[in-house]
Amino acid sequence: MIGWTFHPFRKCPVVRSSVKFFYSGLLIAPALFLIGCASQNSNNQVTPPPQYAISGIVVDLAGSNGGLVLQNNGADDLPVNANGSFQFATTIPSGSAFNVTVLTQPSSPVQQCTVANGSGVATANVNSVKVECGHNEWAWMAGSQAVEQLGTYGTLGSPAPANTPGGRQYPATWTDSSGNLWLFGGYGHDSNGTLMPMSDLWEFKAGEWTWKGGPTLAGQNGNYGSLGVASSNSIPGARFQPASWTDASGNFWLFGGNGFDSVGNESPMNDLWKYSGGEWTWVGGSNIGRQNGRYGTLGVADPSNLPGGRCSTAVWKDSSGNLWVFGGLGYDATNPINGPLNDLWKYSGGQWTWMGGATVQAQKGVYGTQGVAASTDIPGAREAAYNWVDSSGALWLFGGYGYDSNGTNGYLNDLWKYSGGQWTWMGGPSIADQPAVYGTQGVAAANNLPGARWSGMAWMDSSGNVWLFGGSAYFTSSSAGFANDLWKYSAGQWTWVGGSNTPNPNSAYGTEGTLDPGNAPGGRFFLNGWVDASGNLWLFGGYGQVPGKTGNLNDLWMYMP
Repeated sequence: MIGWTFHPFRKCPVVRSSVKFFYSGLLIAPALFLIGCASQNSNNQVTPPPQYAISGIVVDLAGSNGGLVLQNNGADDLPVNANGSFQFATTIPSGSAFNVTVLTQPSSPVQQCTVANGSGVATANVNSVKVECGHNEWAWMAGSQAVEQLGTYGTLGSPAPANTPGGRQYPATWTDSSGNLWLFGGYGHDSNGTLMPMSDLWEFKAGEWTWKGGPTLAGQNGNYGSLGVASSNSIPGARFQPASWTDASGNFWLFGGNGFDSVGNESPMNDLWKYSGGEWTWVGGSNIGRQNGRYGTLGVADPSNLPGGRCSTAVWKDSSGNLWVFGGLGYDATNPINGPLNDLWKYSGGQWTWMGGATVQAQKGVYGTQGVAASTDIPGAREAAYNWVDSSGALWLFGGYGYDSNGTNGYLNDLWKYSGGQWTWMGGPSIADQPAVYGTQGVAAANNLPGARWSGMAWMDSSGNVWLFGGSAYFTSSSAGFANDLWKYSAGQWTWVGGSNTPNPNSAYGTEGTLDPGNAPGGRFFLNGWVDASGNLWLFGGYGQVPGKTGNLNDLWMYMP
């Protein structure tokens, strides 16, 4: 009876009679029948309920004959080859359920389409279904399509369409509470074209850059002021490859990096800075470079503890607001020459605690049994690894440039988790310089694996999926170069989502500000970026490819997962 319409107040024909019958002492009169029934025509035939069409619109589908196939209620397959309206061939009765899903995702090019307003009950023709294929797309948002561009500073504090940081590698980045993007320093071009570490501060808001502070010239010393005292005159020295994060109050923090101290030495640093209310504060560490680490007692916080100067370190902020730092290229407890590290530190309550790893550099990894935590397991010393924090608070580390299980120094693609005070080797090979296993684009598989790499980007989305982009990477056992491949890690498996599976691809810019499946940043490393409140990735610059050239970049990109 589902889908039929009944009319309880419509009377069927009745029989009226004055004849009375008596049977066994009972008076029996002709019955007056009132029956609710489906509508009938003049010939007493039941009229079927109305039939309704299910339709909608497809947007941002790339190309034609891409392979998109829709279904309604698990059947009625509908191939769709173009943007615009669609309608299923089969109608459904009034009051019936509909459920529009994607049976087959587009494959030429690969896209991930999603359905909005796709389910409900049809009480009229349905035309509100929307199939959105505008995901897994890049948009070039600002900056130049050329390499080695100079900074255009404009007026301090005033946004302008022409303003832009110069091409540069590995700046510090933050996102403020309003969702605006901030950038400090990096190794790049100043307003005169000098290529050195920088100490300029920028904000990107409403599509325009604003120079917010710091010198327009590269290679400047730090101005430390008094320890713990904010000042409009204080500023970190020019640097690149620092660690940076934002605290719960919206303050920006900066630790170390390779740059200039208070007297003009350029080296890995261990100074700690906070930016709040438009002023810098020197919070801790030394104002002189080339500092060795002061480890103290393992697991015990102490005011005198301090990591050695370092750059390209992995940094995490846990759910309690504590900062964790692992490895990087820097100074161990005694060696006056810097090298790869694998020490683990926690910063909490204004004090550092040495939490694990060696006090000497160049240590090989101890892998143990894959998937099993052990107190003796630890990643080898490395720099420029990919890192993130999962929803349970565990710290994750992937790849980097460093030492494998044999003590060989090279590109890595091992995966590690730190939780409950122990490291676990979660996947990937224990030896260096291993190639990628791409599999089928858009399809997760247990064997898929990004090639060994370092100095790209990683981030976690609101659903707990991890995303990884670019870097300097191995593609096959005999080919390495700049990468622009995009990977997703979810439920223990990797998916090659986009980008090229060959080295040194060029940028495809498209139209500024417009998402398009054909857009993509070129292969690059030493980049940095942000994740906005909507979960979109923004990346800036680095060193890599544009059509016909390789060099320092200042292009700004947004990726919509």
